[in-house]
Order: sequence, then C-alpha cells, then structure tokens
Amino acid sequence: MMKSEVKTSLLDNMIGVGDSVLLEPLTEDTFLENLKNRFDHSEIYTYIGSVVISVNPYRQLPIYTPEKVEEYRNRNFYELSPHIYALADEAYRSLRDQDKDQCILITGESGAGKTEASKLVMSYVAAVCGKGAEVNQVKEQLLQSNPVLEAFGNAKTMRNDNSSRFGKYMDIEFDFKGDPLGGVISNYLLEKSRVVKQPRGERNFHIFYQLLSGGSEDLLKQLKLEREFNQYNYLCLDSAKVNGVDDAANFRTVKNAMQIVGFMDDEVELVLEVVAAVLKLGNIEFKPESRVNGLDESRIQDKNELKEICELLGQDQAVLERAFSFRTVEAKQEKVSTTLNVAQAYYARDALAKNLYNRLFTWLVNRINESIKAQTKVRKKVMGVLDIYGFEIFENNSFEQFIINYCNEKLQQIFIELTLKEEQEEYIKEGIEWTHIEYFNNAIICELIENNTNGILAMLDEECLRPGTVTDETFLEKLNQICAVHERFESRMSKSSRFLNDTTLPHNCFRIQHYAGKVMYHVEGFVDKNNDLLYRDLSQAMWKTNHVLVKALFPEGNPAKMSLKRPPTAGSQFKASVATLMKNLQTKNPNYIRCIKPNDQKTPHVFTEALVRHQVRYLGLMENVRVRRAGYAFKQPYESCLERYKMLCSQTWPHWRQGARDGVKVLLTELQIPPEEFSYGRSKIFIRNPRTLFELEDLRKRRLEDLATLIQKIYRGWKCRTHFLLMKKSQITISAWTKRHFQRKKYLHLKSVTLIIQSYIRGWKARKLLRELKYQKLCEESATTIAAYWRGFQARRELKRLKEEARRKHAVAVIWAYWLGLKVRREYRKFFRANAGRKIYEFIVQRIMQKYFLELKKKLPSMSPTETTWPARPYLFLDNTHTELKRIFHLWRCKKYRDQFTAQKRAIFEEKLEASELFKDKKALYANSVCQPFQGDYLEISKNPKYQKLTGAVEEKILLADVVNKINRANGKGAPRIFLLTQSNFFIADQKSGQIKSTIPVMDITSVSVSKQTDGLFAVHLKEGSTAAAKGDFLFTSDRLIEIITKLYRTIFFKTNQKINVEINNEFLVQFNQDKVCVKFIQGAQKNGNLPACKRKNNRLLEVTVP
Repeated sequence: MMKSEVKTSLLDNMIGVGDSVLLEPLTEDTFLENLKNRFDHSEIYTYIGSVVISVNPYRQLPIYTPEKVEEYRNRNFYELSPHIYALADEAYRSLRDQDKDQCILITGESGAGKTEASKLVMSYVAAVCGKGAEVNQVKEQLLQSNPVLEAFGNAKTMRNDNSSRFGKYMDIEFDFKGDPLGGVISNYLLEKSRVVKQPRGERNFHIFYQLLSGGSEDLLKQLKLEREFNQYNYLCLDSAKVNGVDDAANFRTVKNAMQIVGFMDDEVELVLEVVAAVLKLGNIEFKPESRVNGLDESRIQDKNELKEICELLGQDQAVLERAFSFRTVEAKQEKVSTTLNVAQAYYARDALAKNLYNRLFTWLVNRINESIKAQTKVRKKVMGVLDIYGFEIFENNSFEQFIINYCNEKLQQIFIELTLKEEQEEYIKEGIEWTHIEYFNNAIICELIENNTNGILAMLDEECLRPGTVTDETFLEKLNQICAVHERFESRMSKSSRFLNDTTLPHNCFRIQHYAGKVMYHVEGFVDKNNDLLYRDLSQAMWKTNHVLVKALFPEGNPAKMSLKRPPTAGSQFKASVATLMKNLQTKNPNYIRCIKPNDQKTPHVFTEALVRHQVRYLGLMENVRVRRAGYAFKQPYESCLERYKMLCSQTWPHWRQGARDGVKVLLTELQIPPEEFSYGRSKIFIRNPRTLFELEDLRKRRLEDLATLIQKIYRGWKCRTHFLLMKKSQITISAWTKRHFQRKKYLHLKSVTLIIQSYIRGWKARKLLRELKYQKLCEESATTIAAYWRGFQARRELKRLKEEARRKHAVAVIWAYWLGLKVRREYRKFFRANAGRKIYEFIVQRIMQKYFLELKKKLPSMSPTETTWPARPYLFLDNTHTELKRIFHLWRCKKYRDQFTAQKRAIFEEKLEASELFKDKKALYANSVCQPFQGDYLEISKNPKYQKLTGAVEEKILLADVVNKINRANGKGAPRIFLLTQSNFFIADQKSGQIKSTIPVMDITSVSVSKQTDGLFAVHLKEGSTAAAKGDFLFTSDRLIEIITKLYRTIFFKTNQKINVEINNEFLVQFNQDKVCVKFIQGAQKNGNLPACKRKNNRLLEVTVP
C-alpha cells in the first residue's frame, strides 16, 4: 500500500475541534469549551489556521519522544493532530526548501510556558536537521546555551518557578542544506533591580542559589562564601527553596553547559568570582557620622566584607571604600567632591551590584555569541526564535513592568498586522475576494508610550534631563498635563471628571488600558530606574581592579576614555532595541505560538475559565479566528483534497488520470454541493462553511465503511483460493516425495550389493601382492645382516691391534719419564731442599694464573660496547685483577668500535646523543626513534629533477629535507608541505610545485613545543614583531619529529651559540594572528591511523586527538 494511503489527518479521531477555524457555531463560549475539552484529554495544542495555541499543562506529557519527532518530520501542517512540532517542522522546511527566513514568535503571560515552548522548537529543529561531528557540535552548543542563560537570567516569581527576567531573541543560521552553522543571541532589559530586592514569595536569580547549593567546599572557600542562604542580604529567605528544584544538580548542569558552549576554565572562575562579589556587596552596611561642618556622611560598619570583595576583585580596599563614601562631580575643568550620606551610600552600593550583574550578563551573551557564531562567510538562512517576557500585571507595577508591557504591545501590534497581511496576501494570490473584518488595533496604545514628542517615554527622558529638582511626582504631574485627555490613560488628577471619584487609583499612580487589560503603575522609582546612574567614582574604581573581567566590564572608568556626555537612558535604549527587533521580525516569515496559562496555582488538570477567557480576549484570538473565517473557513491544496475525498465519486475512484483541479470539480459536482459553499483558487479549494466540510467527512466515513466491507469480501475470497491452491500444491509435493523415496531405497540396495562384491575382489588381490612383497623384503634383509656381521668382525680385530700397539708405546714413555725424573732429582736434590716451599708456591700461582687466563680467553664477551656481561671470578685473591681487566677490556673494545666510525656516522651519533638529552623519558615517541638512523635528506633534493627549481632557490647546504603536514590555523586541517632546513633558514614549500611558501630565519625561532604523547605534532614559536610571525606560530605533524627538532636545535645553537627552549607538555599556547590559542591533547579513537586529529573548537581552543 502506498504511503499516502495510510496517512492520518487533522480531522481524524479528533477530541473537540483541532482547528478553531472549523468550530461551529463560533462563539467565545464554544471556543473556551473546545479548549477545555481538549485540555481535559491532555490535548494542549489547538490551531487557529497556522497559529498554535499552547495551554500550559503544568506536568510532563509523553508527547515529546523521539518517536513523535519522527512522526511529525516532513509531514504537512494539517496532516496530523495539532502539535508544536508541526509548526517547527513547517518553519524548518520552508527555510530549507523555499529559502525563506523564518521567525517563531512565542507570546503569552508569565507562566504560560513560553520558555519551554522555545526549548521544544529548538530541540525539534536540532533533531531533524543534518548529522555529522561538526553539525552535532553546533547543535549541542546552541542547545546548551539555554541552561547558562536561564541560570543567570531566570528567577522564581509568584506566577512561574522559572520565569525569564530578560527578553531573548536567537537567530539560528543554516547553510543551503539546512544544517545549522551557528547562531546569534540578542538580550533585552534584564530585570537587574531583582539583584538587590525581590518581592515577597519570589527569589533572586537562579545562579546565586545554585552556586551556594552546588559549589564544592573548596570552591566556596576560594570565593569566600558560606553555604547558608541567610548569610546574605540580597537573598530572599521565605522562598529560598523551591519544591521539585535541585539547585545543586542544576549548578553541575550549568558548569557542564558552559564547558560545552566553549567557556575556558579560567573564564568560568572569573564569572563565579563576579557572582560572589555581587552577593557579598549586599552585606556591606553603613553607619552615619557627623562632620564638623554639620554635614552627614557615611562609614562602613564592618570592613571585613569589603576586604573580601577587594580580594576577589583584585582591588585596593582604600579605593573602593572612598568610592562608597564620596562622589566626584566634574563640569568642564572643575571637579567637586561631596560626601555621601547613609541613604546615598546604600544607593551607590545597590547601583554597583545591579550594574556589575547586568554587565556580567551582557558579557555572557556576547561570549556565547562568540562561540556559537557561524565560522563561514557564506550566505546563510535564518530562523529566529523569540522568547520574551510575557504581559505582567502585579499588585505593585513599576518601571520594569511598564517596559515589559510596552514590548508586548509592540508584539501584539505586529501579530495583528502580519496575520491580517498574510490572510490578505493568500486570498489575493489565489484570486479570492476578501471581506474586511473589524479588529482592535493597539497602535493608539503604542503611540501613547513611544511618541517622540508626547509619549510617556519621551516625557520621562525629558524629566531626567531637565535641570533642577526632578522627582517621580514632577514626572506624574507632567503626564497629567499632556496625557490626561488620552482615552487609554487614567490618573487621579486627570482632567476627565469621570475619574475624580475613583478611589482605587492612588495619587502617586497612573493607569494605562493595555490590550491585555488595565494596569496601574506606581511612579515611585521611574526616574531613578530610567536614569540608571552609576557614580563615576565607582566606575573608575572597577576599572582600576586587577580582575580581567571586571576591568573589561567598565571601560568608561578609564580616565583616557572619560566622557562628560550623559549616557542614554534605560527607556530610550529599550525603545531603540524594540524598534530594531520589530524591523528584524518584519523581514522574516512569521510563525506564532500563543501560550495560555490555565490557572494561577500552577496546578495540573485545573482549567480556570475566567482566567483563560481574559487571555483569549486580550490576545485577540477570537478576532484571529474571524479573520481566518472571513472568506472561507477551510482551504486545502487540490492534490490533498482529491486524495482524501476521491472515493466519494465513481469517476475519480480509484485513480484520476487528469489534473487535480479538474478532479475536484468533478467530485464536488457529483456530490451536488451548492456552488456558493466553495470557490476555486489557483492551487487550493476554499470551503466557506465548516458544516460543508463536516458533511464531506461524514460521507467519507460511510464510504470508508463500504470500502472496508468490499475489501473484507475480496480478502476472504483470496484467502480461500490461496488455501485451495496450497492444498493442491501440497498433494503434488507429497506424491513426488513418496515415489522418490521408493526409487532411492531400491538404488541404495543395489549399490550396497555391488560394493560388497568389489570389496572381496580387492581384498584377495591385496593379500596376494602382500605375500610377494614380504618374501622379497626378507631376502634383502638377510644379505644385509650377513654383511653387517662381517664388517663388525673386521673392525673389532683392527681395534684390538691398535690398542695393543698404543699400550706398548705408553709403557715406553712412562719408563723414560721415570728415568729422567730420577736423574733430575739426584742432580738438584740439594737446591730443592733449600727453596722447595717458594718454588712450589710460585709454580702453583703460575699454573693458577695460566689456567685463569686461558679460561678467560675462552669466555670473553662480544665486542659490542653495550654488552655488560663478564665471566665470573674463579678465585677470591684475583678480585681486583678481575675488575681491572673488565675495565681495560671495555675501554679497548670501545676504542675498536670508535675507530670504525666515519665523520658522517660520528655526527649522526652526536645528534642521537643530543636527542636523548632532549626527549628521553619525556616524550613517548622517543623510544621508536632510537633504532631509526637520522638520514637528513629524505627527498634526495639534488638528485630529483622534480625539485630542480627548489634546489636553485636554496643556496646553502640542505641539512634536512622531508614532507610534513602543516596544520591550518583556522580549522585544524593538515596539508602536505616540504620542510627544508639549512644553516641559516628553514623553508616551507609546496609538495607538488616545489614553490617556496615561507622562509623563516632560524634566528627568529624562540622555542618549540611538543606533547608527551606518541603523536608527531610540534609547534614552532616565532619572535613577536618579526616578519615571519605576521600570521603567527607554525603547527606541523611528522613521523620524524625527533630528528627534525634535534637538527633544528643544533642548527640554532651553532648559529647563535644559544639553546632554544623545547617545551614538552600536553597543553601549551600558540600565537595565531592576534589571538592566543590553547593547544590541548586528549585521548581518543583515531580515524587516520596514528596521525593526530586536530580540531578547532572555538577561537581559543584547538583540540588534538591522539591514540
């Protein structure tokens, strides 16, 4: 059966209605009832055309498995039941196949599940795009950036245990195949006021609790921290622990994610030191002190905390203490220093903590962007994912909520415009008439906030820049003067009389009627938060620290770059960022996910109708449905429509040979559907009323039942025929096997009888031949025995004669010896008696020495200088002699060995000795090089005509010529190059053409670095500022690493009379252009034999995999 015939549809086995456009009748109550019905059956996703509505279930559902990913992969949007994977797949395929940049806009209240939705979209795209080592690394880095940003930018609020307190927009970049190349993250307005103060029942940012819970004792001691939360004033204690959240495990996850993203160990340490410093800033307390002139000033109560902060940041304690006590104001050429009272000192402390954490977070985003950015410069396709804070209405709404709600107003505006625009464009493209639908346009609210002249943000900036006394009350008065007549603005002092008796609105508040409802804002803190001032003394103090990261976070503290220009306000910066975001979104094809929070208790299975109704209204979902149904409720390509309903018409079933549009026309004509119920587009059929679609579905269901009955009938007939044919075939087979059995049995009997007769005949012939051979062998053995006995007799007789003759000669010799001895004894008897003892002693010693030397001569070891064996000492008194002879013999054979050397061979052994001093017991590769002679010119440059051009270019004598692999500085890949070494330079030449690529004087070489492993990779470090070091140090791999470095070492020594440094370590630094790159050796499986595999991980790390 074809694949297209087993596909399911959005309309099959529905719980409620999967696409609200098909809801009949369409009212707000039926819309809510449909959402509740699906929510109660764990169907949390519902469509409004191409818009996905996601209701937060507050529990884990088994609908995000790898099997689900494969189920929705490469499927049409309406082909399966509603799911976030369907929207992600549609966006990814549009980007990959149609070359359209995409953006996924995720909106909703805080706690509606926006962050989880963005994670699901990214995980799905990562699962369905290409595979490969580099692609998987990019995907892993993109996914692991989420835990890092959540730890530093998310916090527990009353509505959400993992609420994003910043806005995030990620552009994921793909190549033409749809494989991810990298990404870019933009962050918007971190809620930095949370660092110093949190509402009751909420927490500070996650990283503070994770560090204190998951950090080891050594780490906390290093950061000068205590594990108890109650030791820190910046941590809210009533909600420090969150049910179901393991801060210690999350800390380990964050550290692992930072390592995967590309953070170095020293960078992680610097970040944690800044986090610890922010935490400890809250423990600094001030006390008032009166001066002689009557002015109040402040002093730090306990300087121990200040001392520890300064130790963490590498700061002079006196500098930071003065910055907390004094403020310097500079105007033109004058500087005025004023003291700070206790309130101002606390403001300065909190401002420093907020700015330090906010700048750290911005640095983290930039550092992640540096790691995940696309390395190639080819044209890229982009998919943007927007996860930004939801609309917020709290009991006490301040500047942060005002900015957040302004951003949501802009997103709602672009949603309305793009949704309507998309619907209009499709009808125009298909040639369908469009009926305009009325909807609420929130442009009037955006204008109230962002108007450059009379907007709230413009007036707030004007108040901040106005000379004189500026307070929140003066700002509210200005709002009352200019915005009082605006229909969406309310205040107690409004000119509209209908609000004069509204006692629910305090005097220090104003109210804006947003698209999501009315929100009352307290003006307290608006001016200070918009100014976002940090005293210049604190900026300069931070710049003076020895802490690398903190110094980089405060560039304005540099006196050389000091500017008297007032920095832009927080509101104007955010307004510009939102404008850039909106411009970016309008260049991409939008995809919408509208998140809904079912209840305020974060409880599963609870659907609060009033809360959901409010969200449906302010999200404009009903208007969205009406826009989709304005002309036609349902649309479908002709091919899909014909494939689904062709069984309802005899002319189109089972196969339609003509065009799909003609087939649909024939189908609808035969079904007698009124013409006013549908229209033909250029590529789609448009159905006006959902009732018509449901009637088609009912007809299809009944037709499928009839077809099922027909299929069953045909199947049963086929099954019976198949059974009959099988029985017939079996009977024929059994008959054939029976006949074969009897014939085979008869054949085997005849064969057995024949074999018995043959065996008897062969036995008789064999026995007859055996008797003849035995008789012949017996005759031959008899003659041999007689001849043997005769020869033995003759030999014994001759032996007897020779023994007798020898016995006679021996007797004569013995008698003669005795006679001579007698004569000698008689002649020298008188001398013998006087010197007998001494003579006997000398004789015995002489005989022993003679015996010793003769035996030593027989047992001398080989002439090899490495031979260490020596015969054992036979007598104790010869101990010194034995040792001295061993020494003399060793010196003699070493001299004999040296006399055989030529001048060339002597030089080779000197190089071998130098290599032993450099690498023995330090480099594992050295043992393999001991038995290999150093040849120098492995390419025979002078004899090979291929390198004639290269020989002419090199005027000096070539000491070494070999082919090495030069490692590319950008990607770690190797390319074969010719390595030439002379007395003054070494050259890098192309292997094929012989053209010289680089010439490096040996005087410019400062050191050489290698690993301790068996690999052949080495780095040549060049002198900074030299011509050869323009692109940085060189990385090579060669199997003859020991010989190359030894000859290079000796050449530089003979040239400069100085020894260069040979660093042997598994981790060292090299200079690439302007960057310091760490070369790190790790153990792993090899793909190219024993050659090391080099891989550039990021701008600061090059990993070398060795066996």
